[in-house]
Amino acid sequence: MAGSAAGMLVIMDRGFPGVALWKAYTQARAHLLIRARSSVARRPVQVLDDGTYLARMNLAGHKGAHPGGVLVRVIEYGVDGGEVVRLLTDLMDPVAFPAGELAGLYHQRWESEGSFRQVKTFQRGPQEILRSADPELVRQEIRAHLTVHHCLTRIIMRLAGQERIDPDRISFVKVLKHVRRSVIRQSAQTSVQIKQLMAAMAAKVRRKLDNGVRRLREAGRALKRPASKYSFRTAGQVRRPTRRVAAKVLTLHPAILQ
Repeated sequence: MAGSAAGMLVIMDRGFPGVALWKAYTQARAHLLIRARSSVARRPVQVLDDGTYLARMNLAGHKGAHPGGVLVRVIEYGVDGGEVVRLLTDLMDPVAFPAGELAGLYHQRWESEGSFRQVKTFQRGPQEILRSADPELVRQEIRAHLTVHHCLTRIIMRLAGQERIDPDRISFVKVLKHVRRSVIRQSAQTSVQIKQLMAAMAAKVRRKLDNGVRRLREAGRALKRPASKYSFRTAGQVRRPTRRVAAKVLTLHPAILQ
């Protein structure tokens, strides 16, 4: 685990912070960015130059500087002047790791749901289920799906790097279909053919891009699978499409050591 996790930034939602989990990731040389409740690591021990502060996250039920705890950096920011978000990270240097950039990375955490959809809906297929009945074979099949998704993501990242664009501008479905066709044709058996495959996909990516800028959008939440087998929509009701929205404004909240 240590070799594969080294250097990764792991982002988690609220409810996960804990000393044991923290140590498991940091000992594997991974970095953490986790949302926390207001009661976790709430007492600053040192305020940094950028307004973030260092505090101790202790074992459950312990107050003060308990020897079993860990030192974390706390970042607080508001979203559109409203909700306040608290983040914990092991990236202590405010110059090398600006609080604004870390807050922006956490704010994009919802995009993980898009990755789940890529695996479950597009890659696996909406009508397909896991074929294995044995638990060990189920784990093997899931690992295979995740491995394929990782490879496809690496292709997308490489194409984005070549075109100098945001990877989100590249269609996962288009890359998936093109890779499937190349496997069926067995056209990627040599280094030359692999380069030809990447060049063909890069050409498709260029044709699908408009101005290279990602459109800000939101979609209203809707019940995907109603409890009843009958339709839950009223006559004439249609699902609203995604709508254009303004960019969220993230405002850092500097700490004051009392």
